[in-house]
Amino acid sequence: MTTTVIIFKGNFDKVKRRRKMSGLKEGRTDLGTVHRERVTLVVDGSHFAVDPATFTAHPNTMLGRMFGPARQHNFTRPNGKGEYELTEGISASIFQVILNFYQTGVMRCPDGVSVSELREACDYLCINFSASTVKCRDLSALLHELSNYGARRQFEGFLEELVVPAMVSCAQGGERECHIVVLADDDIVDWDEEHPPPMGEEYSQILYSSKLYRFFKYIENRDVAKTLLKERGLKNIRIGIEGYPTYKEKVKRRPGGRSEVIYNYVQRPFIQLSWEKEEGKSRHVDFQCVRSKSVPNLAVPGEGGGGGAAWGGTMPSPQVDELDRLNGPAPSQLPQTATNES
Repeated sequence: MTTTVIIFKGNFDKVKRRRKMSGLKEGRTDLGTVHRERVTLVVDGSHFAVDPATFTAHPNTMLGRMFGPARQHNFTRPNGKGEYELTEGISASIFQVILNFYQTGVMRCPDGVSVSELREACDYLCINFSASTVKCRDLSALLHELSNYGARRQFEGFLEELVVPAMVSCAQGGERECHIVVLADDDIVDWDEEHPPPMGEEYSQILYSSKLYRFFKYIENRDVAKTLLKERGLKNIRIGIEGYPTYKEKVKRRPGGRSEVIYNYVQRPFIQLSWEKEEGKSRHVDFQCVRSKSVPNLAVPGEGGGGGAAWGGTMPSPQVDELDRLNGPAPSQLPQTATNES
């Protein structure tokens, strides 16, 4: 969502002075009719003259708070022309629809106006976006945005109730990532202890939740969930559908006595994510290479005679871990060191 910045400046002392100079009482014209103060908002280059009371009638929205009691504390200031600037992020056509909400309580979205942009503007301005406040001819677009909003709110509940405990269980075991499989409430997993599935499913976290299973059935819901997980700081997020073994169907005997187990697989949603901070570094255990203080070969004759403990002139080579040797460059790729022979 594009962030919008509202710049409020200015005061209304000039208006008050003009009223006093004309001999009129504050808030009334010479005909005795009520005079309402109006403010001008500049949105995307267009000017909108609005009665501030229109906004303050909805005090829980951002504009309601801006033009409410907060304005008395100079939280809102107009520019040099006495206008309030609503800068980049909300188009004039979108703001015109939003003004309908403040005036009538309903936003009627005409053809050609993006429902998605309207929802983003409502989110920023703290305006309720629902079927009761938005009327749109394009019902597909409206229902899609309502589904996105509902999916985000629903997954926030699933995250705290189901997903976070599974991640905590992995973290307490020293893991830096988590693979979660979501099964339906009536799924039965019955593995053969002698012939378990050969693909490492035993390391997955299993959640039994038909509600979460149905939630992930839709690609759009999976996209909403992925966005929310990214906002919470998680990485390497994958959400999809995969096969999961439930029970053994039969065992085939291969030549030589080797057994091949065939399991029944069901297609179920999965979540894979990580919270590893050093993911860009080597994943194998790094051992420090130190010079060995032990005698590498007791048969090497010493120099200098006597009972001295001086060994050959070469220092023992440092101990190198086998994983470092496997992952290091080939000997032919190592730089050659020039030596002077006398």
